[in-house]
Amino acid sequence: MPSLGVIGGSGLYEMEGLRLVGKEEVRTPYGEPSGPYTIAEAQGRQMVFLPRHGQEHSIPPHKVNYRANVWGMRELGVERIVGVNAVGGLGIEPGTLVLPEQVIDLTLGGRAGTFYDGPDVVHIDFTEPFCPELREFLAQVAEAQGLRIHLGGTYVCTQGPRLESGAEIQAFRRLGAHLVGMTAMPEAALARELQLCYVSVCVVTNWAAGIKKKRLSTTEVLQMMRQRSRDIQGLVLGLLAHLPGKRGCGCQEALRDARL
Repeated sequence: MPSLGVIGGSGLYEMEGLRLVGKEEVRTPYGEPSGPYTIAEAQGRQMVFLPRHGQEHSIPPHKVNYRANVWGMRELGVERIVGVNAVGGLGIEPGTLVLPEQVIDLTLGGRAGTFYDGPDVVHIDFTEPFCPELREFLAQVAEAQGLRIHLGGTYVCTQGPRLESGAEIQAFRRLGAHLVGMTAMPEAALARELQLCYVSVCVVTNWAAGIKKKRLSTTEVLQMMRQRSRDIQGLVLGLLAHLPGKRGCGCQEALRDARL
């Protein structure tokens, strides 16, 4: 059974030391996932990889079927998910890897964000949006690898697909945000509803709008993701190798006392 699931950009199944096992297409009650899931193996442990935006990056963030993607991970036996997210920095400089601690969700109402639309009514505790145990494991792996990573910070998730205005970024800074992106939500909340562990690994690809007097472009986003891909792959492999079999966090009991 896979130890870990990764949702992010393409290429993680091609890194050194990872053997391709096969691909799985999963049908879900919520429609089609972003594509087939890649099953790979390293050091006798399996992981599942799914490109959030599709193999050809053809799905914009507001059209991603987050429910199907997360549901499919669980169907394949995954209990822990790492989401890789490209973000803009609101004070954290480009090139930095970040393990955010908090989230502000501005996609509410714009995306299907729950598995519980009725008749079951469920209110999960989301005080800690990202699994603290999984964050700690990643921090330990980064330290062991000598990899500099920023621990903490708040991720504000916008609807997209447009980039934010300068005034919006200033408003987000006043709200206490450090990162801005379009993909961590509702992914993190959906994982919690399925009692899965979820953590976001962010790559700050550029300064957010208006912080520097320059035009934003998708080219710099792709370039920075390519530059940090090897570090992200190393983190994933290190995490896969050192994950304990049993979870010690509260994510696995997220539905306890959550139903009305």
